Amino acid sequence: MNRRKHNMAAQRDDQQCDGDDDVPELYNSDDEKWNSMEEEGSDHVSVPCVFCDRNLGSVAETLQHCKADHGVYIPELVNKHSLDDYGYIKMINYIRVNQCSAEALLMVPNGSLPWDNDEYMKPVLPDDPLLQIDVEELSGATAMMLSPSEDQASGLLLRARQSEDRTRRAEEALAQAMEDLNKLKLLAQGLVLDADTSRGRSSLGPVAELRDDEDEAYFSSYGHYSIHEEMLKDRVRTESYRDFMYNNMDVFKDKVVLDVGCGTGILSMFAAKAGARKVIAVDQSEIIYQAIDIVRSNQLEDTITLIKGRIEEINLPVEKVDIIISEWMGYFLLFESMLDSVIYARDRYLAPNGLVFPDRCNISLAAVGDVQKHNDRVAFWDDVYGFQMTCMKKAVVPEAVVEVLKPETVISEPAVIKTIDCCTVTESELEFSVDFALKITLDTFCTAIVGYFDIFFDVRCRNKVEFSTSPNCPKTHWKQTAFILENPISVKAGEELPGQITVHKNKKDPRALLITLDLSGLRQTYSLQ
Repeated sequence: MNRRKHNMAAQRDDQQCDGDDDVPELYNSDDEKWNSMEEEGSDHVSVPCVFCDRNLGSVAETLQHCKADHGVYIPELVNKHSLDDYGYIKMINYIRVNQCSAEALLMVPNGSLPWDNDEYMKPVLPDDPLLQIDVEELSGATAMMLSPSEDQASGLLLRARQSEDRTRRAEEALAQAMEDLNKLKLLAQGLVLDADTSRGRSSLGPVAELRDDEDEAYFSSYGHYSIHEEMLKDRVRTESYRDFMYNNMDVFKDKVVLDVGCGTGILSMFAAKAGARKVIAVDQSEIIYQAIDIVRSNQLEDTITLIKGRIEEINLPVEKVDIIISEWMGYFLLFESMLDSVIYARDRYLAPNGLVFPDRCNISLAAVGDVQKHNDRVAFWDDVYGFQMTCMKKAVVPEAVVEVLKPETVISEPAVIKTIDCCTVTESELEFSVDFALKITLDTFCTAIVGYFDIFFDVRCRNKVEFSTSPNCPKTHWKQTAFILENPISVKAGEELPGQITVHKNKKDPRALLITLDLSGLRQTYSLQ
C-alpha cells in the first residue's frame, strides 16, 4: 500500500453512501440552538435605526430609541405576530427595504404579514447587528440593558441565567448530534456487516497491540482518496494483481477469499470476477464506506462482504478461508508492518493447504554512485550562502530517502538480503541482521545504498506473475529507498563492497523501521517513518 508519510497532507472530501430505505430519523436541531450561543454585539458596534438616520451604540439602545422616539417597541411586535427567528429577520429587512414608517408597522394586522416572503431573508445591511440577536432574548436583553432604574444585580442574574440556558441548549444539541453520528455509524456498519469486536486485542505482536488512538494516524491516512488514486494508477502494482487472478481462475474458482486491507475493494472485485464463491473484504479506514458503493455499483454485493475493523479485533462470518490476498507492501517492503496483520489472518483463518498471495518476496540492495546528488543533499550543508551548517548533516543523513533513482546511478550488481515466504514466515523473522557483498561494476565513489523489493505470485499458479521495484524496472509508487552515506567510499570495478544490514521495528512506533548499515568500518542507522 502507499505510505502514510507522503500522503498525510491529502484532504478528504466527504461523500455519502447510497442509503437504504430504513435510514434512521435524525434529530434536526433548530438554528436557534446554535445562534443563541452568539454574542449580541460588541462594545463599539454601530446600529442604524430602522425608522430614521440615527446610529446607536448597541442593539439594546436601538430598541429603546425605537420605543421612545418612534413609539414602536420591536419585542412587542415579535410577541404580537408570534415571530420566530426567520419571521423577525424578514420583518427587519422589510422595514429597511420599504422604509416603512412606525405608524404603518403598528397598523399591520395579525394573519397575513407583508414581510412573509423569502426575499426578505436577504440582509439589507451587511452584518446588520439587529439580525444577530436571538428573538428569545429580545425582551430579556432589553430589560437588562436599558432600564436605568432596574437593579443591576437583577440584570446580572438574568444574564447569568440566560447564559446557563444557552449552555444547556448547546450541550443538548451536541449530545443529540453525537447520537445522530452514532446512528449513522451503526447504519453504515449494518450495510457492511455487524462485525463482532468483542474478542479484544491480540497479544501476538507490537502492531496488533497498538491502541486505536496510537494507530489512528496510520488508518486515517488511508481514508484520504488521493492515496487510493495513486495506488490504483500504479499500473505495475494493480495490473500484476489483476493478471495473476484473471490468468489463474482455476485457483480462485468456488473459493472463499479474504482481502486484508481492502481499500477501495479492487482486489476483492478481481477475485470475485476470477470465480471466487465468497470474498470477505476487511479495512479499518473510512474508505470502506466508499468501497460499499463501489461494490454495489458493480453488482458484486452478493459475492463480496465488507467489514470495517482491524483484522486482529473482528470475527469473520466464516471459520476458515481458502485464500488470503493483500497488498500490504510498504517502502523497503516492510515499512508500516502490515505484513504482521496478514500473518495474523493467515494463522487464525487460513484453511489447511490454503494459499496466501503474493506468496514470495525479496528485498535487494545495490550500491549507488551519484556524486551530484550527494553534493546537493550532504555537501550542501558545508557552505550555505557563506555560512557553515555542517551540523545539519547529522540530522539529514539518518533519514532514509524514498525516491526514483536513475538506473545509470546504480554501480553494483544487486544482492538479495531477505526472502520471505508469506505462507510460512513469522513476525519474528521480519526483524533480521544479515551480511552482504555488492559486486562493483564501475570505478567511482559509492554515495548511497539503495533498497528495493520483488513480488511473486507463484505457488500453484500455472501462469506466474511477478513485478519488481528495482531502479531498472518501470517505476511504481513505492519507488526505491536510498540510504545516503555521509562520506562517499571509493570503489573499483570487479571488487566487492562488504557490509551488514540490520532491520528492526522502531519500539516507539512499530509501523516504522530502523535500518542500520555497517559499511567499510562505518556504521549508520537510518529511520523510515
